Amino acid sequence: MTDSSQAPKLAALSGPKGVPDYVPPASATFITVRDEFARQARIAGYQHIELPVFEDTHLFARGVGESTDIVSKEMYTFADRGDRSVTLRPEGTAGVMRSVIEHNLDRGYLPVKLNYYGPFFRYERPQAGRYRQLQQVGVEAIGVDDPLLDAEVIALADRCYRSVGLTGFRLELTSLGDHTCRPQYREKLQDFLFALPLDEDTRRRAEINPLRVLDDKRPEMQEMLADAPLMLDHLSEESRAHFDAVTSTLDDLGVEYVINPRMVRGLDYYTKTTFEFVHDGLGAQSGIGGGGRYDGLMAQIGGQDLSGIGFGLGVDRTVLALEAEGVRLEGVDKRVEVFGVAIGEAAGRRMSLLVDALRAAGISADMSYGGRGLKGAMKGADRAGASYALVLGERELEGGVVAVKNLAEHTQVDVALDVDAVIKAVRPA
Repeated sequence: MTDSSQAPKLAALSGPKGVPDYVPPASATFITVRDEFARQARIAGYQHIELPVFEDTHLFARGVGESTDIVSKEMYTFADRGDRSVTLRPEGTAGVMRSVIEHNLDRGYLPVKLNYYGPFFRYERPQAGRYRQLQQVGVEAIGVDDPLLDAEVIALADRCYRSVGLTGFRLELTSLGDHTCRPQYREKLQDFLFALPLDEDTRRRAEINPLRVLDDKRPEMQEMLADAPLMLDHLSEESRAHFDAVTSTLDDLGVEYVINPRMVRGLDYYTKTTFEFVHDGLGAQSGIGGGGRYDGLMAQIGGQDLSGIGFGLGVDRTVLALEAEGVRLEGVDKRVEVFGVAIGEAAGRRMSLLVDALRAAGISADMSYGGRGLKGAMKGADRAGASYALVLGERELEGGVVAVKNLAEHTQVDVALDVDAVIKAVRPA
């Protein structure tokens, strides 16, 4: 017979590197932020779309851009059992556009306004706020090129952050021009870049998409790029008018922003209005969300030549920003509204029926298990953040009542051992 006490212990397993776990009580803040962002999108008329977690690799190569770090370095790409190349989604817009085309949503009333949320995946060097599985809430408004729509999307993102109590962020805004002025600017920028002593990788990036070079964070590169031509100085009349209309509308809406002519987002498909929300309390990973217009993306992946604009807001980084500001969301400590404390076996069975009836009535409720005494069970009520404790013992059972304790006011009343009577006590008119 083998002595199990002498068997070697298995090593404890841990989660994948760079992938955060959200466990109670911190998970309550995560859920509150994510759900509030999605709620604000629904209020603005954006309908939910549920996207696959993985797509055909070609979708991201064509849609996101082969010159981006996302496609060239950061995608989780693998062959499935049918030897097809698939990729865990690194961002949401390309997948939304694919779905809109496939399901003919672009053939109806425009703009198509959609919202989504969930995990996205990028193979990055893990650090605070920079995860390999990141959580985002996004919106896309597809089919209409209207600066009022740009302003709506930006104002919606601003409202999302403010709705959870975040205040210490900055909105940075620019325009990346359109097809009438980008080619000329691209040529000017390449002429400037090719005159610099670029390394081989940077020169190759400048050949594919010179705008990406402006996003190089190395101090020596930033010094060399100090006199680089700026897109805002080379906008066409149409692009300038579009950008001016966006900024004037944001002024009317009371949305504060700063113009950042050197902003370059990490995706190739952006045109015209481009924006980013920055929080300096997060250190190097200061971006908490952003987006922009992507005219031409739909045609690029096989659909109509329709414009669109959207954003992706980082739930992970918003949670970190709230912590940096010391903001504690209201109600995140409240796991349930009512907690049942039953003393004795018979009381436990009766309390389980009462708790179930409260849940059926839409009142969040839990109870103590394991035959704990009154003191231990009341600790459970405190840890659950309950507003009320229902105490049921032998005396209450004999009298056909249950004691309702208001835990905030430290008061107690006996009511009939009936779900309607309890509801009246915990939900007074």
